[in-house]
Amino acid sequence: MWNNSNPDKFKESNGYDINGIWYPRVTSILSIKAKPALYRYYAELDNFATAEKIMEQSADEGTRVHEAVEAMLVGKTPEYGEDIKPSIDAFRNFLDKSSMEVDPEWVERRVVNFNDRYAGTVDAMALIDGKFGVVDIKTSQGIYRDYNLQTAAYYPPLLEEFRTLQTRWILRIDQNQRCYVCGATMRTKGGREKIRAPYPATNVNYKKCTHQWSDTEGIIQLKEFPYWQDDYQAFLGAKRLWEWEHSPLLKRIGYM
Repeated sequence: MWNNSNPDKFKESNGYDINGIWYPRVTSILSIKAKPALYRYYAELDNFATAEKIMEQSADEGTRVHEAVEAMLVGKTPEYGEDIKPSIDAFRNFLDKSSMEVDPEWVERRVVNFNDRYAGTVDAMALIDGKFGVVDIKTSQGIYRDYNLQTAAYYPPLLEEFRTLQTRWILRIDQNQRCYVCGATMRTKGGREKIRAPYPATNVNYKKCTHQWSDTEGIIQLKEFPYWQDDYQAFLGAKRLWEWEHSPLLKRIGYM
């Protein structure tokens, strides 16, 4: 447990030192929330070591997509491997066809909530279809409700900077293959192949299908979440629980 850990290591792993004051990181705070889908993921695999290896490789792939996308948002030409090329090509096509405008100075920008005492890093601020808001980039297989807690946490400090702030988006970037026969999809991430049932459903039993897979295709999904206040109250609840969990160490480092 962190309660018995080195205070300096805890501070480095879980927050930011800003002008001599330490603030916990939004993503560290949200790690306190239960993640049933993650538990199911571990249960599906042979052992813990295998699960951790896949998670580590998946995280590396996601980080590389993030870095390439953020480079493109500030006008740079990124270098990337063939394994994530469909995702990057899909995002490039999305930029060409959408009305998304991004301020390069607000890509990977840190924000601080001095009143509620936490900090985080915003992926991007953008103008999309005439609305100005915060964009959080994800490389998951879906858009999950939990993501709203993270973007809600960014909202109060961003309102201090931008009185014109209107909304928030999750921008999901992913890639998969589709079966020409049954319509099922196969997602390969972290070296693990996962086949999902076709949507909408077809008359072919995808579990018995002799699949004929397409080339890997990139996926872009943009979803807006304009109402942030209830999510923010939920985030503050998670923060209180996180502080309770780590209170002995937080007292030692002078946060509490």
